[in-house]
Amino acid sequence: MPSPSSRAQEAREALAGRLRELRLDAGITGRELAVRCGWSESKSSRIEHARTPPSDSDIRAWCTACGVPEQAADLIAANRQADSMYVQWKRLQRTGLRQLQESGVPLYEQTRQFHVYCSNVVPGFFQTPGYATALLTSIAKFRGTPDDVADAVTARMKRSHVIREGDHRFAVLIEEPVLRYRFGSTEVMAAQLGHLLSVMALPSVSLGIIPFTAPRVSWPLETFTIFDSRRVHIETLTASIKETQPSDVGLYLKAFGNLAELAQYGAEARSLVTAAIDALTD
Repeated sequence: MPSPSSRAQEAREALAGRLRELRLDAGITGRELAVRCGWSESKSSRIEHARTPPSDSDIRAWCTACGVPEQAADLIAANRQADSMYVQWKRLQRTGLRQLQESGVPLYEQTRQFHVYCSNVVPGFFQTPGYATALLTSIAKFRGTPDDVADAVTARMKRSHVIREGDHRFAVLIEEPVLRYRFGSTEVMAAQLGHLLSVMALPSVSLGIIPFTAPRVSWPLETFTIFDSRRVHIETLTASIKETQPSDVGLYLKAFGNLAELAQYGAEARSLVTAAIDALTD
């Protein structure tokens, strides 16, 4: 399966091809198009060859120059979708971390069924302020973003209201190492693990923990969240990836199902958490 970044590029190339078709259908050259749009001929060429992503206004001008202004809205939507499929963290976090936390609120509030898999950290809406502060501080330092960690933590805590309010269901899987990776002090980790125990008691939450000793039929994956079986957000070191193609969403649902078979739930899961708490003092 092509990588998300290559599929994003394919989407951009498809849009560029469609713009070229509009120009050809209109019977005008790239030079004439540039004159009508009021820009250089080289810009028209860069857009047609998917080397320069067009802005909304570029697409409107292009469609108007080709005599089909009514097609601009659909092409703008396609362009925005391609642009959002693969977005580097340095672009998302260029102004800090708070805005990114706040931008996800509408999607979180609209989603009824979450499927979440985390192989590296406690899921964001299960985090305590102390844990979130330690984690986001680490991220801000690593990526060199503006230091708005305190505001970002506040925004993350507000976003987490969905686990206790509204009609939301959470199927969550974490790998056992997540319980042992230490962010913050011993006290911070103890509070975070204790919070996990309380979250597990919520009727809206199904929390499974995949133990170290589970015979693997599915390898650990990057962290991902599936929203209402319609879209997937995947987190890599460099980028946030969004998938909406049904076949891709289905593949992540299949992976989640395979991973769920490895997990322990209920009393067994709680024993893994309490063992991690006990290990903090060893």
